[in-house]
Amino acid sequence: MLQRVQSIYLFLASLALFALFLFPLVHGVYVDGKPLTIMVTGVFQDVNGQHTHTQFFVGLTVATVIIALIPLAIIFRYKNRKQQIALSYSTMLVIIGYSFWMAQMAKGVMGTIQIDTHNFGIGLFLSTISLLLILFAIKAIQRDEKLVKSADRLR
Repeated sequence: MLQRVQSIYLFLASLALFALFLFPLVHGVYVDGKPLTIMVTGVFQDVNGQHTHTQFFVGLTVATVIIALIPLAIIFRYKNRKQQIALSYSTMLVIIGYSFWMAQMAKGVMGTIQIDTHNFGIGLFLSTISLLLILFAIKAIQRDEKLVKSADRLR
Protein backbone atom coordinates (compact mmCIF):
# COMPACT_ATOMS: atom_id res chain seq x y z
CA MET A 1 0.00 0.00 0.00
CA LEU A 2 1.20 3.45 -0.80
CA GLN A 3 -0.20 5.09 2.32
CA ARG A 4 2.15 3.33 4.74
CA VAL A 5 4.67 5.12 6.97
CA GLN A 6 7.62 3.70 4.99
CA SER A 7 6.34 5.53 1.93
CA ILE A 8 6.56 8.78 3.86
CA TYR A 9 10.09 7.99 5.02
CA LEU A 10 11.22 7.13 1.49
CA PHE A 11 9.56 10.26 0.10
CA LEU A 12 11.30 12.42 2.70
CA ALA A 13 14.62 10.72 1.91
CA SER A 14 14.12 11.59 -1.74
CA LEU A 15 13.25 15.19 -0.83
CA ALA A 16 16.39 15.45 1.31
CA LEU A 17 18.50 14.35 -1.65
CA PHE A 18 16.75 16.78 -4.01
CA ALA A 19 17.37 19.54 -1.44
CA LEU A 20 21.07 19.22 -2.26
CA PHE A 21 20.32 21.45 -5.23
CA LEU A 22 19.16 24.22 -2.89
CA PHE A 23 21.70 24.13 -0.08
CA PRO A 24 25.50 24.48 -0.32
CA LEU A 25 27.93 21.82 0.79
CA VAL A 26 30.57 24.37 1.79
CA HIS A 27 30.26 28.15 1.86
CA GLY A 28 32.40 31.14 2.77
CA VAL A 29 35.73 29.51 1.94
CA TYR A 30 38.35 31.91 0.59
CA VAL A 31 40.44 30.62 -2.29
CA ASP A 32 42.85 33.13 -3.84
CA GLY A 33 41.21 35.88 -1.78
CA LYS A 34 37.73 35.28 -3.24
CA PRO A 35 34.90 33.62 -1.31
CA LEU A 36 33.40 30.56 -2.93
CA THR A 37 30.44 28.32 -2.37
CA ILE A 38 30.47 24.65 -3.34
CA MET A 39 27.18 23.00 -4.32
CA VAL A 40 26.40 19.72 -6.11
CA THR A 41 25.96 21.68 -9.34
CA GLY A 42 29.40 23.29 -9.12
CA VAL A 43 31.43 26.09 -7.65
CA PHE A 44 30.04 29.60 -7.25
CA GLN A 45 32.51 32.43 -6.76
CA ASP A 46 32.21 36.17 -6.22
CA VAL A 47 33.62 37.85 -9.32
CA ASN A 48 33.40 41.66 -9.28
CA GLY A 49 30.56 41.50 -6.76
CA GLN A 50 28.55 39.02 -8.84
CA HIS A 51 27.82 35.46 -7.70
CA THR A 52 29.10 33.50 -10.74
CA HIS A 53 29.04 29.79 -11.53
CA THR A 54 32.73 29.19 -12.25
CA GLN A 55 32.99 25.40 -12.32
CA PHE A 56 30.34 22.82 -13.20
CA PHE A 57 29.97 19.31 -11.72
CA VAL A 58 27.94 17.62 -14.46
CA GLY A 59 28.58 14.07 -13.23
CA LEU A 60 27.71 14.91 -9.65
CA THR A 61 24.56 16.74 -10.75
CA VAL A 62 23.33 13.80 -12.84
CA ALA A 63 24.21 11.34 -10.07
CA THR A 64 22.27 13.45 -7.56
CA VAL A 65 19.13 13.32 -9.69
CA ILE A 66 19.41 9.55 -10.24
CA ILE A 67 20.13 8.80 -6.57
CA ALA A 68 17.27 11.05 -5.44
CA LEU A 69 14.83 9.20 -7.71
CA ILE A 70 15.73 5.76 -6.34
CA PRO A 71 13.79 6.10 -3.02
CA LEU A 72 10.75 7.24 -5.04
CA ALA A 73 11.03 4.12 -7.19
CA ILE A 74 11.29 1.92 -4.09
CA ILE A 75 7.94 3.25 -2.86
CA PHE A 76 6.19 1.64 -5.83
CA ARG A 77 7.65 -1.81 -5.07
CA TYR A 78 5.18 -2.09 -2.15
CA LYS A 79 3.83 -5.47 -3.30
CA ASN A 80 7.21 -7.11 -2.80
CA ARG A 81 8.43 -6.14 0.65
CA LYS A 82 11.57 -8.30 0.55
CA GLN A 83 12.65 -6.59 -2.64
CA GLN A 84 11.87 -3.22 -1.08
CA ILE A 85 14.17 -4.02 1.83
CA ALA A 86 16.97 -5.24 -0.46
CA LEU A 87 16.68 -2.14 -2.66
CA SER A 88 16.69 0.09 0.40
CA TYR A 89 19.91 -1.46 1.72
CA SER A 90 21.47 -1.12 -1.74
CA THR A 91 20.40 2.51 -1.88
CA MET A 92 22.04 3.14 1.48
CA LEU A 93 25.33 1.77 0.10
CA VAL A 94 25.00 3.93 -3.01
CA ILE A 95 24.35 7.04 -0.91
CA ILE A 96 27.42 6.32 1.23
CA GLY A 97 29.54 6.08 -1.92
CA TYR A 98 27.91 9.20 -3.32
CA SER A 99 28.65 11.11 -0.08
CA PHE A 100 32.29 10.11 -0.33
CA TRP A 101 32.38 11.30 -3.96
CA MET A 102 30.78 14.60 -2.94
CA ALA A 103 33.38 15.11 -0.20
CA GLN A 104 36.23 14.35 -2.60
CA MET A 105 34.89 16.86 -5.15
CA ALA A 106 34.72 19.56 -2.46
CA LYS A 107 38.18 18.66 -1.21
CA GLY A 108 39.53 18.81 -4.77
CA VAL A 109 38.21 22.34 -5.25
CA MET A 110 39.60 23.62 -1.97
CA GLY A 111 42.99 21.95 -2.26
CA THR A 112 45.02 22.41 0.91
CA ILE A 113 42.59 24.87 2.49
CA GLN A 114 41.08 23.57 5.72
CA ILE A 115 37.44 24.30 6.47
CA ASP A 116 35.97 25.02 9.88
CA THR A 117 32.60 23.96 11.19
CA HIS A 118 31.16 27.40 10.41
CA ASN A 119 31.91 26.75 6.71
CA PHE A 120 29.85 23.58 6.58
CA GLY A 121 26.66 23.96 4.58
CA ILE A 122 23.35 22.24 5.19
CA GLY A 123 23.94 20.15 2.07
CA LEU A 124 26.77 18.34 3.80
CA PHE A 125 24.30 16.75 6.22
CA LEU A 126 21.41 16.01 3.84
CA SER A 127 22.81 12.70 2.62
CA THR A 128 23.14 11.55 6.24
CA ILE A 129 19.54 12.56 6.89
CA SER A 130 18.40 10.58 3.86
CA LEU A 131 20.34 7.55 5.13
CA LEU A 132 18.52 7.75 8.47
CA LEU A 133 15.14 8.10 6.76
CA ILE A 134 15.82 5.06 4.59
CA LEU A 135 16.82 3.12 7.70
CA PHE A 136 13.52 4.10 9.34
CA ALA A 137 11.71 2.96 6.18
CA ILE A 138 13.47 -0.43 6.34
CA LYS A 139 12.35 -0.89 9.94
CA ALA A 140 8.76 -0.01 8.99
CA ILE A 141 8.81 -2.44 6.05
CA GLN A 142 10.11 -5.18 8.36
CA ARG A 143 7.27 -4.48 10.79
CA ASP A 144 4.77 -4.81 7.93
CA GLU A 145 6.35 -8.08 6.83
CA LYS A 146 6.13 -9.41 10.38
CA LEU A 147 2.46 -8.37 10.60
CA VAL A 148 1.61 -10.10 7.32
CA LYS A 149 3.38 -13.30 8.39
CA SER A 150 1.50 -13.35 11.70
CA ALA A 151 -1.81 -12.83 9.89
CA ASP A 152 -0.97 -15.72 7.54
CA ARG A 153 -0.36 -18.01 10.52
CA LEU A 154 -3.82 -17.19 11.89
CA ARG A 155 -5.55 -18.31 8.71
